[in-house]
Amino acid sequence: MSAIDTVLDSARAGLTRVTPTHDLLDDPNTLLVDIRPAHNRLANGEIPGAVVIERIVLEWRLDPHGAHRIDGFDEDTRVVVMCNEGYSSSLAARDLQAVGLRNATDLVGGYKAWQEAGLPTQPGGSDPIT
Repeated sequence: MSAIDTVLDSARAGLTRVTPTHDLLDDPNTLLVDIRPAHNRLANGEIPGAVVIERIVLEWRLDPHGAHRIDGFDEDTRVVVMCNEGYSSSLAARDLQAVGLRNATDLVGGYKAWQEAGLPTQPGGSDPIT
């Protein structure tokens, strides 16, 4: 097993990962966060209602007590991080738990699994929160 596989397994051991379902869009206590780069979002689309925050500023925008946080969530919110296939999102969710989001997790299979499940998408290109 490679080092990154070990790191990924460790990160996922602390997560209650979720599968793509329409309920993620309807739950007022869930914040769906898209960390995919702009080129992925432009090429493949986005999920309506997902907040786009690029990985480089993720912890600063989602630290529940940070000076640079966005509005609309607190430490009890279930934050579901989504990448393209569900790998980097596991590491990001682990890091969000470390800054105080105890219910942070990620989307199994990422955006590709969402799309394959036939769930709502829209054309990509939204500006990320910077």
